[in-house]
Amino acid sequence: MRDQRSAILDELAIPEPAHPEERRQPLPWRHPKPPQEDPDALRRIEAILQSPSYRLAEQDADLLGRDEARGLRLQLEYLKPELLLEAHGIDHTIVVFGSTRICEPAAARRRLEAVRQARAADPHNGELARAFVIAERVVANSRYYEVAREFGHLVAAAGGKGSRLVIMTGGGPGIMEAANRGAFDAGAQSLGLNILLPHEQFPNPYVTPDLCLRFHYFALRKLHFVMRAKALVAFPGGYGTLDELFEVLTLVQTRKIKPLPIVLIGESYWRRAVDFDYLVEEGVIDPEDRELLWFAETANDAWRGILGWHEACGTPLDRLSGRDT
Repeated sequence: MRDQRSAILDELAIPEPAHPEERRQPLPWRHPKPPQEDPDALRRIEAILQSPSYRLAEQDADLLGRDEARGLRLQLEYLKPELLLEAHGIDHTIVVFGSTRICEPAAARRRLEAVRQARAADPHNGELARAFVIAERVVANSRYYEVAREFGHLVAAAGGKGSRLVIMTGGGPGIMEAANRGAFDAGAQSLGLNILLPHEQFPNPYVTPDLCLRFHYFALRKLHFVMRAKALVAFPGGYGTLDELFEVLTLVQTRKIKPLPIVLIGESYWRRAVDFDYLVEEGVIDPEDRELLWFAETANDAWRGILGWHEACGTPLDRLSGRDT
Protein backbone atom coordinates (compact mmCIF):
# COMPACT_ATOMS: atom_id res chain seq x y z
CA MET A 1 0.00 0.00 0.00
CA ARG A 2 2.86 2.38 0.89
CA ASP A 3 4.66 1.66 -2.42
CA GLN A 4 1.43 2.32 -4.29
CA ARG A 5 0.95 5.65 -2.48
CA SER A 6 4.57 6.64 -3.16
CA ALA A 7 4.11 5.81 -6.82
CA ILE A 8 1.03 8.05 -6.98
CA LEU A 9 2.88 10.91 -5.26
CA ASP A 10 5.86 10.54 -7.56
CA GLU A 11 3.60 10.57 -10.60
CA LEU A 12 1.91 13.75 -9.40
CA ALA A 13 5.26 15.29 -8.38
CA ILE A 14 3.96 16.28 -4.96
CA PRO A 15 5.55 15.71 -1.51
CA GLU A 16 4.52 13.08 1.05
CA PRO A 17 1.55 14.34 3.13
CA ALA A 18 2.57 15.63 6.55
CA HIS A 19 1.88 13.47 9.59
CA PRO A 20 -1.34 14.74 11.26
CA GLU A 21 0.30 15.04 14.70
CA GLU A 22 4.08 14.52 14.62
CA ARG A 23 6.90 16.44 12.97
CA ARG A 24 10.19 15.04 11.74
CA GLN A 25 11.98 18.07 13.18
CA PRO A 26 10.59 19.56 16.41
CA LEU A 27 9.80 23.26 16.48
CA PRO A 28 12.01 25.48 18.66
CA TRP A 29 9.41 25.96 21.40
CA ARG A 30 9.14 22.24 22.10
CA HIS A 31 11.89 22.61 24.69
CA PRO A 32 12.55 25.34 27.28
CA LYS A 33 15.58 27.55 27.11
CA PRO A 34 18.53 25.42 28.34
CA PRO A 35 20.18 26.35 31.66
CA GLN A 36 23.61 26.54 30.06
CA GLU A 37 22.37 29.58 28.12
CA ASP A 38 20.71 31.16 31.18
CA PRO A 39 20.91 29.45 34.59
CA ASP A 40 17.82 31.29 35.84
CA ALA A 41 15.65 30.57 32.76
CA LEU A 42 13.88 27.46 34.08
CA ARG A 43 12.85 29.24 37.29
CA ARG A 44 11.38 32.12 35.33
CA ILE A 45 9.61 29.79 32.90
CA GLU A 46 8.08 27.91 35.84
CA ALA A 47 6.80 31.22 37.23
CA ILE A 48 5.15 31.93 33.89
CA LEU A 49 3.55 28.48 33.72
CA GLN A 50 2.12 28.87 37.22
CA SER A 51 0.73 32.35 36.63
CA PRO A 52 -3.09 32.65 36.33
CA SER A 53 -2.56 34.63 33.14
CA TYR A 54 -1.18 31.50 31.45
CA ARG A 55 -4.24 29.34 32.16
CA LEU A 56 -6.50 28.50 29.28
CA ALA A 57 -9.58 30.70 29.63
CA GLU A 58 -11.84 27.63 29.66
CA GLN A 59 -9.86 26.22 32.60
CA ASP A 60 -9.63 29.44 34.59
CA ALA A 61 -12.10 29.05 37.44
CA ASP A 62 -11.29 32.52 38.77
CA LEU A 63 -12.15 34.06 35.42
CA LEU A 64 -15.38 32.09 35.04
CA GLY A 65 -16.40 33.12 38.56
CA ARG A 66 -16.18 36.86 37.85
CA ASP A 67 -19.35 38.95 37.51
CA GLU A 68 -18.35 39.82 33.95
CA ALA A 69 -18.48 36.12 33.02
CA ARG A 70 -22.05 35.60 34.24
CA GLY A 71 -23.30 35.37 30.67
CA LEU A 72 -20.90 32.53 29.95
CA ARG A 73 -21.93 30.70 33.12
CA LEU A 74 -25.58 31.02 32.15
CA GLN A 75 -24.82 29.53 28.75
CA LEU A 76 -22.85 26.65 30.28
CA GLU A 77 -25.61 25.96 32.78
CA TYR A 78 -28.04 25.66 29.91
CA LEU A 79 -25.69 23.60 27.74
CA LYS A 80 -24.47 20.93 30.17
CA PRO A 81 -27.94 19.55 31.12
CA GLU A 82 -29.08 19.83 27.52
CA LEU A 83 -26.19 17.70 26.26
CA LEU A 84 -26.53 15.21 29.12
CA LEU A 85 -30.25 14.64 28.66
CA GLU A 86 -29.81 14.41 24.91
CA ALA A 87 -27.08 11.82 25.37
CA HIS A 88 -29.42 9.74 27.54
CA GLY A 89 -32.27 10.08 25.05
CA ILE A 90 -34.57 11.84 27.53
CA ASP A 91 -37.21 13.81 25.64
CA HIS A 92 -40.21 13.77 27.99
CA THR A 93 -40.54 14.25 31.74
CA ILE A 94 -43.22 14.35 34.41
CA VAL A 95 -42.15 17.00 36.91
CA VAL A 96 -42.94 16.62 40.61
CA PHE A 97 -42.64 19.48 43.11
CA GLY A 98 -43.34 19.49 46.83
CA SER A 99 -42.05 20.24 50.28
CA THR A 100 -38.65 19.04 51.45
CA ARG A 101 -40.13 18.86 54.98
CA ILE A 102 -42.76 16.22 54.27
CA CYS A 103 -40.90 13.03 55.12
CA GLU A 104 -41.88 9.38 55.14
CA PRO A 105 -44.39 8.42 57.86
CA ALA A 106 -41.96 6.48 60.07
CA ALA A 107 -39.51 9.40 60.17
CA ALA A 108 -42.34 11.85 60.88
CA ARG A 109 -43.54 9.75 63.81
CA ARG A 110 -40.01 9.54 65.24
CA ARG A 111 -39.69 13.30 65.15
CA LEU A 112 -43.07 13.73 66.80
CA GLU A 113 -42.06 11.37 69.59
CA ALA A 114 -38.79 13.25 70.14
CA VAL A 115 -40.69 16.54 70.47
CA ARG A 116 -43.25 14.87 72.75
CA GLN A 117 -40.49 13.74 75.12
CA ALA A 118 -38.79 17.14 75.07
CA ARG A 119 -42.11 18.83 75.83
CA ALA A 120 -42.82 16.44 78.70
CA ALA A 121 -39.48 17.44 80.24
CA ASP A 122 -40.23 21.15 79.77
CA PRO A 123 -44.04 21.55 79.72
CA HIS A 124 -44.04 25.36 79.93
CA ASN A 125 -41.79 25.89 76.92
CA GLY A 126 -43.83 27.76 74.30
CA GLU A 127 -41.45 26.94 71.46
CA LEU A 128 -41.74 23.22 72.19
CA ALA A 129 -45.53 23.52 72.28
CA ARG A 130 -45.49 25.11 68.82
CA ALA A 131 -43.01 22.51 67.55
CA PHE A 132 -45.30 19.74 68.80
CA VAL A 133 -48.27 21.09 66.84
CA ILE A 134 -46.14 21.36 63.71
CA ALA A 135 -44.76 17.84 64.20
CA GLU A 136 -48.33 16.55 64.40
CA ARG A 137 -49.12 18.26 61.09
CA VAL A 138 -46.00 16.74 59.50
CA VAL A 139 -47.18 13.29 60.60
CA ALA A 140 -50.59 13.95 59.08
CA ASN A 141 -49.03 15.22 55.85
CA SER A 142 -46.56 12.35 55.62
CA ARG A 143 -49.23 10.44 53.71
CA TYR A 144 -48.30 12.62 50.74
CA TYR A 145 -44.85 11.02 50.77
CA GLU A 146 -46.48 7.69 50.03
CA VAL A 147 -48.69 9.24 47.34
CA ALA A 148 -45.63 10.78 45.65
CA ARG A 149 -43.76 7.51 45.86
CA GLU A 150 -46.65 5.63 44.28
CA PHE A 151 -46.95 8.29 41.59
CA GLY A 152 -43.26 7.98 40.74
CA HIS A 153 -43.72 4.23 40.42
CA LEU A 154 -46.74 4.64 38.10
CA VAL A 155 -44.88 7.01 35.78
CA ALA A 156 -41.79 4.80 35.74
CA ALA A 157 -43.87 1.73 34.92
CA ALA A 158 -45.56 3.61 32.07
CA GLY A 159 -42.26 4.88 30.71
CA GLY A 160 -40.70 1.42 30.77
CA LYS A 161 -36.98 0.74 31.09
CA GLY A 162 -36.03 3.29 28.45
CA SER A 163 -36.14 7.08 28.46
CA ARG A 164 -39.56 7.76 26.93
CA LEU A 165 -41.05 9.23 30.09
CA VAL A 166 -38.95 10.04 33.15
CA ILE A 167 -39.73 11.46 36.58
CA MET A 168 -37.96 14.77 37.21
CA THR A 169 -37.72 16.44 40.61
CA GLY A 170 -35.55 19.00 42.35
CA GLY A 171 -33.42 16.14 43.62
CA GLY A 172 -33.85 17.01 47.30
CA PRO A 173 -35.51 15.28 50.26
CA GLY A 174 -39.20 15.04 51.17
CA ILE A 175 -41.70 14.84 48.32
CA MET A 176 -38.93 14.98 45.72
CA GLU A 177 -37.21 12.00 47.33
CA ALA A 178 -40.49 10.11 47.36
CA ALA A 179 -41.10 10.56 43.61
CA ASN A 180 -37.53 9.57 42.73
CA ARG A 181 -37.85 6.63 45.11
CA GLY A 182 -40.97 5.40 43.38
CA ALA A 183 -39.12 5.34 40.07
CA PHE A 184 -36.19 3.63 41.79
CA ASP A 185 -38.55 0.98 43.18
CA ALA A 186 -39.69 0.28 39.62
CA GLY A 187 -36.10 -0.15 38.43
CA ALA A 188 -36.31 2.96 36.27
CA GLN A 189 -34.07 5.98 35.97
CA SER A 190 -35.16 9.41 37.21
CA LEU A 191 -33.82 12.94 37.16
CA GLY A 192 -32.89 15.35 39.94
CA LEU A 193 -32.08 19.02 39.34
CA ASN A 194 -30.35 20.07 42.53
CA ILE A 195 -29.47 23.67 43.41
CA LEU A 196 -26.27 25.09 44.94
CA LEU A 197 -27.08 26.83 48.23
CA PRO A 198 -24.91 28.71 50.75
CA HIS A 199 -25.26 25.85 53.25
CA GLU A 200 -24.31 22.22 52.69
CA GLN A 201 -26.96 19.94 51.26
CA PHE A 202 -27.18 16.54 49.62
CA PRO A 203 -29.29 15.09 46.81
CA ASN A 204 -31.64 12.28 47.73
CA PRO A 205 -30.19 8.78 47.18
CA TYR A 206 -32.84 7.62 44.68
CA VAL A 207 -31.95 9.88 41.75
CA THR A 208 -30.09 8.04 38.99
CA PRO A 209 -26.43 9.00 39.64
CA ASP A 210 -25.70 9.99 36.04
CA LEU A 211 -28.88 12.07 35.91
CA CYS A 212 -28.43 14.27 38.97
CA LEU A 213 -27.43 17.80 37.98
CA ARG A 214 -26.52 20.75 40.16
CA PHE A 215 -27.39 24.32 39.23
CA HIS A 216 -26.15 27.68 40.43
CA TYR A 217 -29.02 29.67 38.93
CA PHE A 218 -32.64 29.03 39.89
CA ALA A 219 -33.71 30.48 36.53
CA LEU A 220 -31.80 27.91 34.47
CA ARG A 221 -32.97 25.13 36.75
CA LYS A 222 -36.60 26.14 36.20
CA LEU A 223 -36.00 26.38 32.46
CA HIS A 224 -34.89 22.75 32.38
CA PHE A 225 -37.85 21.74 34.55
CA VAL A 226 -40.19 23.05 31.86
CA MET A 227 -38.42 22.26 28.60
CA ARG A 228 -39.37 18.56 28.42
CA ALA A 229 -42.32 18.53 30.82
CA LYS A 230 -45.47 16.67 29.81
CA ALA A 231 -47.12 17.41 33.17
CA LEU A 232 -46.50 19.19 36.45
CA VAL A 233 -47.63 17.56 39.70
CA ALA A 234 -47.39 19.82 42.76
CA PHE A 235 -47.69 18.40 46.26
CA PRO A 236 -48.11 20.54 49.39
CA GLY A 237 -45.09 22.76 49.81
CA GLY A 238 -43.75 26.15 50.78
CA TYR A 239 -42.11 29.07 49.01
CA GLY A 240 -40.08 26.94 46.61
CA THR A 241 -43.07 24.87 45.53
CA LEU A 242 -45.23 27.97 45.13
CA ASP A 243 -42.51 29.69 43.12
CA GLU A 244 -42.19 26.77 40.72
CA LEU A 245 -45.95 26.29 40.45
CA PHE A 246 -46.68 29.93 39.64
CA GLU A 247 -43.79 30.10 37.20
CA VAL A 248 -45.42 27.33 35.14
CA LEU A 249 -48.93 28.77 35.55
CA THR A 250 -47.72 32.14 34.26
CA LEU A 251 -45.93 30.59 31.29
CA VAL A 252 -49.06 28.67 30.31
CA GLN A 253 -51.41 31.59 31.00
CA THR A 254 -49.40 33.81 28.65
CA ARG A 255 -48.83 30.92 26.20
CA LYS A 256 -45.08 31.31 26.42
CA ILE A 257 -45.21 27.52 26.58
CA LYS A 258 -47.82 25.10 25.34
CA PRO A 259 -50.48 24.14 27.91
CA LEU A 260 -49.73 21.03 29.94
CA PRO A 261 -51.53 19.23 32.77
CA ILE A 262 -51.02 20.94 36.15
CA VAL A 263 -52.23 18.76 39.02
CA LEU A 264 -52.30 19.85 42.66
CA ILE A 265 -52.25 16.96 45.11
CA GLY A 266 -54.23 17.57 48.30
CA GLU A 267 -57.23 19.82 47.63
CA SER A 268 -57.75 20.76 51.27
CA TYR A 269 -54.18 22.02 51.52
CA TRP A 270 -54.18 23.94 48.27
CA ARG A 271 -57.55 25.61 48.84
CA ARG A 272 -56.19 27.12 52.04
CA ALA A 273 -52.75 27.91 50.64
CA VAL A 274 -54.03 29.67 47.50
CA ASP A 275 -57.61 30.77 46.88
CA PHE A 276 -57.74 30.51 43.11
CA ASP A 277 -61.49 31.12 43.04
CA TYR A 278 -60.98 34.38 44.95
CA LEU A 279 -58.50 35.51 42.30
CA VAL A 280 -61.21 34.95 39.67
CA GLU A 281 -63.81 36.80 41.77
CA GLU A 282 -61.46 39.76 42.19
CA GLY A 283 -60.90 39.90 38.43
CA VAL A 284 -57.13 39.47 38.61
CA ILE A 285 -57.26 36.22 36.63
CA ASP A 286 -59.86 34.95 34.15
CA PRO A 287 -62.03 31.86 34.67
CA GLU A 288 -60.03 30.10 31.96
CA ASP A 289 -56.88 30.71 34.02
CA ARG A 290 -58.49 28.86 36.91
CA GLU A 291 -59.07 25.96 34.54
CA LEU A 292 -55.35 25.51 33.94
CA LEU A 293 -55.13 23.26 37.00
CA TRP A 294 -57.10 20.67 38.88
CA PHE A 295 -56.92 18.79 42.18
CA ALA A 296 -56.30 15.11 42.91
CA GLU A 297 -55.92 13.07 46.08
CA THR A 298 -54.34 9.82 44.94
CA ALA A 299 -51.46 8.88 42.67
CA ASN A 300 -53.79 6.89 40.45
CA ASP A 301 -56.25 9.78 40.06
CA ALA A 302 -53.43 12.17 39.17
CA TRP A 303 -51.94 9.79 36.60
CA ARG A 304 -55.30 8.94 35.05
CA GLY A 305 -56.07 12.66 34.76
CA ILE A 306 -52.76 13.35 33.02
CA LEU A 307 -53.30 10.48 30.59
CA GLY A 308 -56.86 11.65 29.90
CA TRP A 309 -55.76 15.25 29.34
CA HIS A 310 -53.20 14.20 26.73
CA GLU A 311 -55.68 11.82 25.09
CA ALA A 312 -58.20 14.66 24.79
CA CYS A 313 -55.51 16.90 23.24
CA GLY A 314 -54.53 14.25 20.71
CA THR A 315 -51.09 13.78 22.30
CA PRO A 316 -51.41 10.38 24.01
CA LEU A 317 -48.45 9.62 26.22
CA ASP A 318 -48.26 6.01 25.06
CA ARG A 319 -47.21 7.21 21.60
CA LEU A 320 -44.39 9.58 22.46
CA SER A 321 -41.64 10.00 19.91
CA GLY A 322 -39.31 13.04 19.92
CA ARG A 323 -39.28 16.12 22.12
CA ASP A 324 -41.82 18.79 21.22
CA THR A 325 -40.38 21.85 19.50
